[in-house]
Amino acid sequence: MDDRIPALPHGLPTPRRPLLGLTLLLVEDSRFACEAMRLMCVRSGARLRRADCLESARRHLQVYRPSGIVVDIGLPDGSGLDLIEELGAARPRIGVILALSGDDDALDRAMAAGADGCLVKPLDSLARFQQAVLSNLPPERQPQGPRPVQDQPIFPDTASYREDIAHVADLLEDGRDGPVLDYVAQFLNGVALSAQDGPLAEAAQALARSRRDGGPGEDTAVLARLEALMQDRIGNRAAI
Repeated sequence: MDDRIPALPHGLPTPRRPLLGLTLLLVEDSRFACEAMRLMCVRSGARLRRADCLESARRHLQVYRPSGIVVDIGLPDGSGLDLIEELGAARPRIGVILALSGDDDALDRAMAAGADGCLVKPLDSLARFQQAVLSNLPPERQPQGPRPVQDQPIFPDTASYREDIAHVADLLEDGRDGPVLDYVAQFLNGVALSAQDGPLAEAAQALARSRRDGGPGEDTAVLARLEALMQDRIGNRAAI
């Protein structure tokens, strides 16, 4: 079923709310990134639904078809590129398919999988978000007349950031095998970039490099540094 709101007069897009009448499905496991996307949708007029993994996203898509979908590439149960590839080949196709990543080089991989574009974390530009969606909509869904550029900064509640970090701390308590550390590295890198937390992002990237290099004992020292930064953020002793 198509979840787009019917094109009634009160549901038509306007210059200040250019995404009015659209519903987006966000597939993202970070609460902080989800809060940033929620704020951008509120200011743009779109409705937002959320799935936190591939399995949940597929359940959503069995029930309704959103106007657009934004898929994080790194998810707890697999790569978002797999879902993008499925959706890109499906008919009828969802109107707008966007990837979401903390990597600057993700655009080529996303486009190869079938995405229309890629949003790069941090999600802090309302104008870039709106343009990424609008540029792939048909003309009848575009707002009429001049559209003011609303490049307002987005500031999600920092409580959601601490929830993300606490989630990672819980994962590390349960186990520290290779797949867990790989997921922790990519998840924290994306979350830290979204929060513009340079030290934590650098520590997460160091863990990812350590995992790739596979040097003996490297993970232990790098992980200790990462966990110390995490405890600072959870205890709110560091500026976020």
